[in-house]
Formats: sequence, C-alpha cells, structure tokens
Amino acid sequence: MYQLLLTFKYLTHKVMPLLAALAVTLCTAMVLIVWSVMGGFLTTFLQSGKTLIGDVLISYPTTGFAHYDDLCRRLEADPMVEAAAPIIESFGMLQLPLSGTPRTGMLWGVDPDSFDRVVKFRDSLWWQPLDKPMPTDTKGIDLRLDPDWKSRLKEVRDWGNALAVPREGSPNDARAALVVGVMMGGYNERLSGGVLDPYIFLPGRKATLSVVPLDGRGTSLSVQSRILPIANQFHTGLFELDANLTLLRLDELQAMLYMDEAERVQRDAAGNIVTRPDPETGQPRPVMIRNPARVTTVLVKAKPGITEPTLQARVREIYAEFARANQGQISPPPDSEDKNLQVQTWKSRHGTMIGAIEKEIGLMLFLFGIISLTAVFLVLAIFWAMVSEKTKDIGVLRAIGASRRGVAGLWLSYGLAIGLVGAILGGIAALLIVGNINPIHEWLGRQFGLVVWDPQIYYFSRIPSDMDPIRAMIVLVGGVLSSVAGALIPALKAAYMDPVRSLRFE
Repeated sequence: MYQLLLTFKYLTHKVMPLLAALAVTLCTAMVLIVWSVMGGFLTTFLQSGKTLIGDVLISYPTTGFAHYDDLCRRLEADPMVEAAAPIIESFGMLQLPLSGTPRTGMLWGVDPDSFDRVVKFRDSLWWQPLDKPMPTDTKGIDLRLDPDWKSRLKEVRDWGNALAVPREGSPNDARAALVVGVMMGGYNERLSGGVLDPYIFLPGRKATLSVVPLDGRGTSLSVQSRILPIANQFHTGLFELDANLTLLRLDELQAMLYMDEAERVQRDAAGNIVTRPDPETGQPRPVMIRNPARVTTVLVKAKPGITEPTLQARVREIYAEFARANQGQISPPPDSEDKNLQVQTWKSRHGTMIGAIEKEIGLMLFLFGIISLTAVFLVLAIFWAMVSEKTKDIGVLRAIGASRRGVAGLWLSYGLAIGLVGAILGGIAALLIVGNINPIHEWLGRQFGLVVWDPQIYYFSRIPSDMDPIRAMIVLVGGVLSSVAGALIPALKAAYMDPVRSLRFE
C-alpha cells in the first residue's frame, strides 16, 4: 500500500518526474506518427493500385494476344473468379484543350461494363452529382453539390459510364470518348478538404490523341491521330494515375493500334509479304489472312475470401489450359520460355517499389527507436537524482520494515506510472495529429509556405495515414517499458542502500 501512496505523492508533487513523462510522451507520439504515416502510405499505395488494376492481371505487352473473349469466359467460369476484363495498355500523345504542348502518358483501352465489374471504375468518376458533401468538405463548397450543375453533371456521368459522347446532331448515335485523370494538365485546383475547383471544365471539350501502332514483330507503323471528346474525369487518389492515365473505349483503341479483327497481309518469319499466283492472271498477289482482335492485358477480380496468391496460381493454370486449346494462335503458356507473358498480382507487379517502401519503413522505425532511447536515459538520470534526494526517506522505510524488494518495487512502480502517463498522452497526441495531418499540412502551407508533401513525389494528393490498433499498442507498451527500464538501475540502488547510513544522510 505504501508503494501506491508514495508513487501518487511523488507523481503529483514533483516537477522533475513530469519531464520524464514528457520525454516518454514525445518519443511515443513521434514513433507512432511516423509508423502511421509510413504504414498508411504503403496501405494506400496497395489499395489505390488495385482501384484500377484488380487482384491479378495477365499481360503480354506490346503485341498482345488473341481470343481473349475465350480466356475471360474460362476465368469467369471458375469458382475463384468474380470477373475478368480485357484491356489494352499502351502509350499515347495527348493534346489537351488550350494546351500548347502535347503530353505523353499512359493509355488504356477498356470495355466499360467488364472493367467496372472488376475495379468499380464508374465509382471513380469525379464529375457526377452529389447528394451530400464529402466528409472532408466541411464548408460544402464542392461544385458537385450545386443544384444548377445537377443536370449537367448527370449528363457527363452518363458519358463517363459509357466512355462515349452523342454525336452532334445525332443524339442516338454515340462516338468513343476519353476519360482522363483529375490531375492531368492542371485544369483543376485542389481546395481544402480535397475539393476540386475546375479552371476549365474538361467534359465536353475535345482533345487530339496520337498513338503509334506496331505490327506483329513489334515494328512501329505510321502514327494514328484522332480528335476525340472528353467524357469525364476519374479520381483514384494515386497521383501517378490521376495525372498520367487516359481511358478510351477498347474497340476504338484496337482500331487505332491495328489490333482489331481485320483482314491483313500475311508475312513470313523474316517479315516479307507472302504471295501466291493469281488463278486468272498468274501474277503473284499477297496472301490475305483474317487476324482476330487482340489485347495486351486481362484483369481478374477474386471472389470474397480468395487471396491474391491463391488466385494467381489458379489463373496460371487457366491460362495454360486456354493456351493449349488455342495452340499456335496465341502466346505460349506462362510456364514456357516466353518471358514476355506475365501473370502478376498488383503487389508483385510493383514488388521493387513496395520492397523499397517496406525497407524504408523498417529503417525509419529503427532510427526513431534509437532516438527514443533518450527517454530511457532521461528517466534514469531523473530517478537517480531523486533516489539520492530521498536517501533519508528510503532509510526510514527500511527502518520500519520495508524490504529491499519493496523499496525496489516502489521506484519501479513509479517508473511504471511515469510510463503509463507518458504513453497515454503520447497516444492521444499522435491520434490527434494523425487524424488532422492534412489540415495541419494545409495550414502550414498557408501560414509559412511550407509544403512537405508534394504529390508529384509521393504519389498521393493527400497525406495517407493508418492508425493501426496493433501498431499503436506495440508503441504504447514500448513507451511504458522504456520508462520502467530507465527506473531499474535507480531502483536497485535504492534497494541496496544501507538503512543506517541512509538515516544519517544530510
């Protein structure tokens, strides 16, 4: 009982121990904030990547593969697969409205319906009417809430859903259209709360798209350009996609890249045109063949409860069966010598970057962990001074029957109390800072021009965070243990003091 009473007395009547508690608070908050932001960065990176990728993808870059409809049917018939979507991944040159210089970026040809089943693409369309403001839009300044814009936003939402815009003068006839990221070209200003204010409202305007098609051997052909309307804009939260990706209807991009179904000249392995004599004239004429349509990638979504590695293994098996059924007409199966064909998860596709992020998180935690050892030494120094100051009190306790274990327990319980106070305060501080880290960052930018988080460098337009309860518990327990560890040596010193000499201490 005397241990609890003295611990409470020392804790509430001494200033020095509060400095030790402050050290534990700062160290705990620092480590927890760093871990939450870095861990949130990795978590958001993985989640945002899957927003437009799905769980597993089959890809054969550049030339692509045929009979993808058969592959998608085989995939969707499997009990592990929720949906599959064929796409073309390519690069294009885009001349945006009122922009002087064309920009090079990623270009995806997608089928809107199948693409939406895999990645919920239509949920990412930005320009559509809202019934209530976003949680971060506390002032309700979002243009999408304006009643005067409701009919217009409904129209461009429908355009984006179909990736098509009605032709002028023919409302029942639609033409293929583009959907670009909200950060492309700098047409939207980001206001507080993540709200976008357009300098120029892009939907309905036209852009010029240029691509370079390749033949079956990967040789570039003449540049193809088309003037296409912009249907809408999408938002994933991943800056690289929002600033550099353009979506177009699959059939339109297939036609531009000569990857659509068509009759074409047959060539031999050396690239020469194959000919045969004309039955009537006897003159050689090119041999024409019917080439099926091709895509470069098929995205696959897993059913609930199916992990990505499990789905990846099953997709490899399905593709091998598909390749054997279409022997000689498509690329070899993934276990063959053809290294161009890849069956990947989002994580394995970006494994190098994800591995670097994980190592950076570990290194940062190690460094901040070393810095946090200052709390241990500060507690040790303060408790050592207090033990020296309370030598006479320790002698009294020993004289009236307190054991060495009891005296040591007094100082250890005192260290435990300091650790608990510091850890709790540090956890509260970290929770408040992490929960308001974007408003804090925006305030620093307004007041001091300090921009720490550049989305062009860190991928995301807002600072991600993830206050994981398990991580928080590990850090808080570590803060308490560091305080107890700092009190250990002073506690042993107090326990082994000679009571007689302690009573004579002046």
